[in-house]
Formats: sequence, structure tokens, C-alpha cells
Amino acid sequence: MSWLISVIGVGYVGLCTSLGFTAKSYKTTIYDNDKSKLNLLRNGLSPFFEPNLEKYLQDAKQNKLFVIANRLKEAINTTNLTFIAVGTPSKKNGTINLKYIKQATKQIGKALKTKKTYHLIVIKSTVTPGTTVNIVKPLLQEYSNKKCGQDFGLCMNPEFLSEGTAINDTLNPYQIIIGENDKKSGDALEAFYKQLHQNTVPIIRTNLSTAELIKYANNAFLATKISYINTIANICEKIPRADVQTVAKAIGLDNRISPKFLRAGLGYGGSCFPKDLQALIVFSKQKNYKPTLLEATQKVNNQQINHTINLIKKTLGSLSNKTIAILGLSFKPHTNDMREARSTPIIKQLLNQGAKIKVYDPKALPNAKQIFKNQITYAKSAKQCITNTDCTLIVTEWPEFKKLQPPDFIKHMKQPILIDARRIYDPQKFTKNMKYLAIGLGKQ
Repeated sequence: MSWLISVIGVGYVGLCTSLGFTAKSYKTTIYDNDKSKLNLLRNGLSPFFEPNLEKYLQDAKQNKLFVIANRLKEAINTTNLTFIAVGTPSKKNGTINLKYIKQATKQIGKALKTKKTYHLIVIKSTVTPGTTVNIVKPLLQEYSNKKCGQDFGLCMNPEFLSEGTAINDTLNPYQIIIGENDKKSGDALEAFYKQLHQNTVPIIRTNLSTAELIKYANNAFLATKISYINTIANICEKIPRADVQTVAKAIGLDNRISPKFLRAGLGYGGSCFPKDLQALIVFSKQKNYKPTLLEATQKVNNQQINHTINLIKKTLGSLSNKTIAILGLSFKPHTNDMREARSTPIIKQLLNQGAKIKVYDPKALPNAKQIFKNQITYAKSAKQCITNTDCTLIVTEWPEFKKLQPPDFIKHMKQPILIDARRIYDPQKFTKNMKYLAIGLGKQ
């Protein structure tokens, strides 16, 4: 079958997925309700930072593989495979807001009404178990006046993209999960992916609700690993000369554990882990199950902020009128995304305790200015950020920060005090001539 792809929603997942398809020479039509995003894309500009994304965008446009639809109906009418990748933000109670999913589903249903040929609809958005079968499917059938599984197909195909490596993750996935409404739908999506990846990627086929849960289970497990190693890190700090880095390296060599996501530090942030963990906790409670382990994961993660503030107070005493340099603002390196970034609550707490804040980040300064306005000082480089400060805190492990060495801190700071909350430096080098504290490092 010749696939003509459309992607509804060009946020992070939608755009990166689209450009993964175009990079493999699949013509892809995109649509989004946000016209400002579409205008940026028409001009070859991305609405967010992601390494190499604009290059992929320009290549796709040059090869006439990237089509921007003016209306959703146009995207459906000109294609036969549609991925829904709209946002599912959190509500105040922790459940996910399905407003955009419902909007897109109704519009797609209306567009399907006049289509004569089979069309496959695929949910990429992260939704709690039962959403596709209980909400998406009935809405599609109601608005199209067609039968799911017969006149059109429906699958749930969760994404596993990481910010900073999203295009590569689309091009080279480690697995593909297909939740299918019926065999015909599953067969069609499997055929597409086998063609796309030339039969090189493991494909797991299951039902719609299990596919939805796999995404949450995946993120909850990774978040739990991070909180676990941070618990061990906090124990290490109570033991003279203990170092969580060595502990993590050793247990990571056990092939039952693996070294990934065993980096102690400030904990997890971003647009996925906090939101997905909270949604799974609330979902579980709605099903009359108390997810004790997941609640503990969340609690440990929240405590890492206070733990880090206490490390600063331990060295400086009162924070009133002390100038603190914050290196790194994005929730992880290689992105400008500050959603649920650890920098935000840390800066707010430090300001509340009377500290003056200087910040630097290679990519996230424009986003930080929208949050903090003129409450803090914005530096143009890492060295400018640490100059004339009382303490430096590493919040995001950008590679360029590793270039700073003890002489830089000694020369530029009022007093060379460094809190390494992302463990990017070698303690042996940094503990000789300056005050160096790190998460998971016992007294040297």
C-alpha cells in the first residue's frame, strides 16, 4: 500500500514524528489549530529548540515532502494514515485534559464522513487506559457515521521520544507498540512500520488499553529509578567518603539493572515524567488502588529540591543578600524546554529566602525571562554568571559547563563555593582549593 501521512498537532511529538517520516522520504501533511506555529513552519522555523530540527525541516520542504494544510479536513482528504499528536496537559487534580483529543477526533470524524476509502487513525498522544476505546472510538463513529474496524481503522501507538534526541528516536526506535481496535487496523499499521524501518524494529501488538498503559508504565519505571538512586545518594551523604557515582556504576553493571537513569541529582522534570506519574497515580486511585510505590517516587523527587536548598544553606548560612549563580535552566540539556524544570522551584525558593539570583543557560534564557521577568539577572555566559557570586549551583548538565575548572571559580567568584547538583565534576579535582559539595557525596 502507498502511504500518504497526515499528522494532527505539531507540538513536540507531532513535529518531530513528522520530520522523522519526511527524512525517510514519506510525504507528510501537517495541521495544527495554532496558526502561529504553522506560520513559523512555513518560514522554515521551528516553534521550539531541538538539535538539527530546522535542518530536517528545510530538507523536507526542499524535497516537497512537508505539506502544511490550511484546514484539518484537507489533511484527512489528501491522506490515508493519520496520527493524532495533540497535547494532553494536566488538570489541577492531576488527571489529563482531553479537550484537544476530543476536538481533533470530532473534526476527523466529520472529515471521514465523506471519504469513500479506508483510512487508518492512530493515537500518538499520551492518554490514560480506556481513552481510545471509550472516548476516541465512539466520537469517531458518531461524527463519521461509519463503523470502526470496517470503514476506518483505529490504533494506539505511544511515542517514546526523548527531548534532545527526538528525530533520531523517530528514525531509530528501539520498539514499536501497536494497540489495535481490530486485526485489520493492526495489520495496516504493522505493514507501515515494517516498510518504514525495513523490518528492523521489534513490534509488539496488543489491545488499545494495554498500549496506553505501556507508555505510563515505561515513564513511571524510569522516574522510579531516578528517585531510587537519589535515595541512595542521600544515604551516601551521611557516610564519610561514600560516593553515589561509584555505587551507581557498580550496580549498573548488573545486566538486570542497567546503568541508564541511575544519575543522582536534582530529580526528574520536563513535560512527561511529572505529568504522567501524577496521571497514573490519580487513575489508579480512581480504580480503587493506592499506588504506594509511585507516590513514594513522587515524594522523593519533590524532596530533592529542599535537599539541594539545604546544601546551599549549609555552606552559606543565611541566604539574605547572598548572590547565587544558577547554571542551567532547561529541564535537561539539549533543549530549551522549562516545563517542570527543577530550576523554577529552586529559584523561587531562593528568592523567597532573600537571595539574589544570576542565571545562564545556552538555550532557555528566553523562556526563563517569560517566567521570572526582572526578578533575576540574566548572564550571557557561564563565566559571567559566576562572577562576583557567593555560591554556584549546577542545575542542568550542559556539556559547556564541564569546561569550567577550579581556577575559573576561584578567580571569578567572591568565594569559591560550588554545589554540583548534577555530578558533572570530578570531586578529587574540585575539593582541593575550593568548597565543593555534591549530591550523593559523603564528607571527603
